[in-house]
Amino acid sequence: MTVARAGVGQGKRSVLGVLVDVTDYRDATERIMQAARERRGFAVTALAVHGVMTGVQDRAHNGRLNSFDLVTPDGQPVRWALNLVHGAGLTDRVYGPTLTLKVVERAAAEGLPIYLYGSTEPTLERLVPNLEGMFPGLKIAGVEASKFRASNSGEPIEIAERIKASGARIVLVGLGCPRQEVFTYAMRPHLDMPLLAVGAAFDYHAGLLKNPPPWMQKYALEWLWRLGLEPKRLWRRYVLLNPAYLARLAAQKSGLWKATPPPPATEPVDKFAV
Repeated sequence: MTVARAGVGQGKRSVLGVLVDVTDYRDATERIMQAARERRGFAVTALAVHGVMTGVQDRAHNGRLNSFDLVTPDGQPVRWALNLVHGAGLTDRVYGPTLTLKVVERAAAEGLPIYLYGSTEPTLERLVPNLEGMFPGLKIAGVEASKFRASNSGEPIEIAERIKASGARIVLVGLGCPRQEVFTYAMRPHLDMPLLAVGAAFDYHAGLLKNPPPWMQKYALEWLWRLGLEPKRLWRRYVLLNPAYLARLAAQKSGLWKATPPPPATEPVDKFAV
């Protein structure tokens, strides 16, 4: 059976029930920047296998992911799934750390200030000068480290007010998966700007993590590189989730499992990591 090519920018497709956009760097960056120019709330995340499996394992979270305006195929196995099941014809993934740099570059060129939310003070202290060094025209409106706790009553409004008062037009969120996706989902109604859940991008661009060689990225071996760097923290993620992802993908491709996406969530989240 021949599957019609979806084509870049042609909407979302189900990967194990999580709706992922058929997109590339150019399309994703432009959509984010357009929302920033128009002052529109716009929720973005880049999902690798771990991010997709958080939705598979938690249907409520799956609904939150399916409400995002843009979900990019961060990992090669997610790109492969789009190509294998839906004939997307994508030639590259849309990797969160790289997308971050492309958005920050455009923001600097257009004079749109950014806000950095999440991670630790030491990481942010290294990240800010690194970004300013890469993009001399960049305006960083505000920087706020994670509190590493759940939100208090009324705190989301307070965070939103701080971000809006800073003059920011784009928010980069580095809280780790899935906390950053829940934060982005919860904060989107309060902010008239894009929020990008960018995962480990803060650590990479602060110089705390080193990217694997290009050949490892091309052949979806980044997980092995990350596992070698942080075995105690990441072994369960990769050793358990990767085989589960492949098994479910095979079931979806063969038609044994429909992988029907749950409807996009609309209900607010009372408590979430800040």
